[in-house]
Amino acid sequence: MPAVSIKPDIYWIGLNDRITDLFEGLWPITKEGVTYNSYLIDDEKKVIIDLMKSFKGDEYFAQIDEITDVSKIDYIIINHMEPDHTGLLRTLRRISPDVTLIGSAKTKKLLEDFYSIRKNVEVVNDGDTLSLGKRTLQFFMTPFLHWPETMMTYEPSERLLFSCDAFGGYGAIRGAIFDDLCENPDFYEKEALRYYVNIVANYSPRVLSAIEKLADVPVDVIAPSHGLIWRKNSSRIVDLYKKWAECESGKTEPGITLVYGSMYGNTEVVMNAVAQGISRAGISVEIFDAARTHVSYILPSLWTKKAVMIGAPTYEVSLFPPMADVLNMAVRKRVKNKKAAYFGSHGWSGGALKEMQKIVEPLKWDLMDTFEFLGAPSEEDIKKAEEFGARFAEAVKKEE
Repeated sequence: MPAVSIKPDIYWIGLNDRITDLFEGLWPITKEGVTYNSYLIDDEKKVIIDLMKSFKGDEYFAQIDEITDVSKIDYIIINHMEPDHTGLLRTLRRISPDVTLIGSAKTKKLLEDFYSIRKNVEVVNDGDTLSLGKRTLQFFMTPFLHWPETMMTYEPSERLLFSCDAFGGYGAIRGAIFDDLCENPDFYEKEALRYYVNIVANYSPRVLSAIEKLADVPVDVIAPSHGLIWRKNSSRIVDLYKKWAECESGKTEPGITLVYGSMYGNTEVVMNAVAQGISRAGISVEIFDAARTHVSYILPSLWTKKAVMIGAPTYEVSLFPPMADVLNMAVRKRVKNKKAAYFGSHGWSGGALKEMQKIVEPLKWDLMDTFEFLGAPSEEDIKKAEEFGARFAEAVKKEE
């Protein structure tokens, strides 16, 4: 894509990535893709805000050349040091060796650690400003969104916030980079949630602190490092991030996340009966196969829903391994304070329930009910499973 004007002399110079399979080497984006949003302000002093991962360098520099000579860039604002934001840094410095790098105090140290860069680095503190000529930039420290050095950059005359990873999301741009021109906003909001839970959720208190810190800063446009630029309804993405951040403290949505695994179909048969019971009680349920669905897609439901139903067989006197993997990631992401229930099949020995309880102990889940059966479920087991699901759903509804 060519450079896109956001405001007079302020441009998006980002790139779509539809070839990377795993974001951070971990989270699948094969189907969805992602954008790396970089920005250029063409003033008396020319500045780039956030760079790019180390790919498609020719295309990236060609976008800059549409506006100005790359060698004439005066400043690079480094809101965040992660390599998807800074991967082309060495290349750009070869083209423009006198460029000044601007970031937080921790950025200065990380520049040395990641790129052995020590010269032409300027540290800014919270509230500091930088004059570009007609325009002035202001910096706000937002540590641990989601690295300790992270900051945001603000252009007050246009009320434009370059928010870095905050308020971002997965999803390659499908022609339109602005929220008001996007034909499928639901896709980007869904991918913003998945991005939030995968990348940012561990730092939810920091998200709320940043939102509070910037509450009195007038913002018309939010330009994050990934995803849509929000110019028509910038408060929408802020409200969503606030809502998702508050899930950690229990402000979740009604509904049940049903995650199951099945070796030979016995637990799956019972899962269907459990799901019927939940639906009979009139509460929404999202169902995921732990062995066939990457945890990246399960976490958003676990994070936002009030309750969790786990269905998994015993495997070698322990929990079915794909389910253990999902729950261990839930622990890592601090999916806390859920209403929970468990069902599963076992043969000569149980063990799945005991390991499940041990894994989720740090999360303080309220295990309200369990249902175990031997081998293949009987007709009576299936009836009991439906009642088990309905009973749990009714108990969850009472908690609303």
